[in-house]
Amino acid sequence: MLDATISNLERYMDLLSSRQKLVASNIANADTPGYKTQDIDFQSEFMSLTNGQQPQTVDAQGLVEKPDGNNVSMDREARLLAENAMRFNMASTLVRSQLKTVREAIDEGKNG
Repeated sequence: MLDATISNLERYMDLLSSRQKLVASNIANADTPGYKTQDIDFQSEFMSLTNGQQPQTVDAQGLVEKPDGNNVSMDREARLLAENAMRFNMASTLVRSQLKTVREAIDEGKNG
């Protein structure tokens, strides 16, 4: 059970890392004519990751396209950066908590 939890948290953090790279790429291409914002369908990709598949990118939908064909929204990307950081912090806290539980069990076994 603990092994599965840590494994899923690791996959979740990998997915967050992939999304962070996409957001950074979107921001870097904010002035590139014709560039289309890329994202990850988070829920679908998490389910795929648990089956061992790599995340697939998709074009972000519903964004306003500028006259040069670029549709990067800096407000959206800034929000995603903050959301991603919050999710990553939460996941790393959960991993630390799980590892602390394991460490305590080992220490208890040594002293018991």
